[in-house]
Amino acid sequence: MIGRFGLAARKSLGQNFLLDLNLIGRIARAAAPLDGVNVVEIGPGPGGLTRALLAAGAASVTAIERDPRCVEALEELATAYRDRLRLMAGDALTIDPKSLVPAPRKIVANLPYNIATALLLQWLPDLAAYESLTLMFQKEVAARLTAEPRSHAYGRLSVLVQWTARVTALFDVAPRSFVPAPKVTSTLVRIEPRPAPLAPCRRDDLERVTAAAFGQRRKMLRQSLKRLGVAPEPLLAAAGIAPSRRAQELSVAEFCALARALAA
Repeated sequence: MIGRFGLAARKSLGQNFLLDLNLIGRIARAAAPLDGVNVVEIGPGPGGLTRALLAAGAASVTAIERDPRCVEALEELATAYRDRLRLMAGDALTIDPKSLVPAPRKIVANLPYNIATALLLQWLPDLAAYESLTLMFQKEVAARLTAEPRSHAYGRLSVLVQWTARVTALFDVAPRSFVPAPKVTSTLVRIEPRPAPLAPCRRDDLERVTAAAFGQRRKMLRQSLKRLGVAPEPLLAAAGIAPSRRAQELSVAEFCALARALAA
């Protein structure tokens, strides 16, 4: 298919095609169970993972693809799976996945590296609409998603994701598994929504305090939180947090306490 449709990967689209059938099958199994589940796939490319998801029993797969060459190549597959595969030509950054399929829903994708984090942040407010997200990221991004406080990778993304989700790094994928081979190792991650947020607060307030705190992560909170436009000391006192602490030392629950204090 790649040769027949001239599907050379394009750097401008962040394309790195995963062609190893064993790995593709392993990704589909990692997203299980798929029986009765409506799957949304981002960037199917030549369709290897698409086929694996259908073979694994997904009730339906809706594949969002920006590259018209790939859409054309996948038309044959869509014809073979007329009742279960839907192709959607478009930019995933402008499409709401949950509007495409009814529940139960999952997102499974080898995400284009250049938009992976942006897509995840866009999906976070509606995470409860999905049973899970099984996604391929650069290993560095996966480390940030799963990082614990006081670790080098712990940051704003760690807090925002872990607030409403449990994140598990499943396995690494070597660069040689892709065509063309990227310069970095990749990691498959499973993101499962929590029944309720880890601690109460408003998303907007949590986004504000984490942006301020990690915007100057080397500084003490009494200095970095000045960016909020309020006096940091009373805010920190209300949250029960010492002013001399730094952003990377705070737990997700402590950031939520700061967000509640800001709202008050």
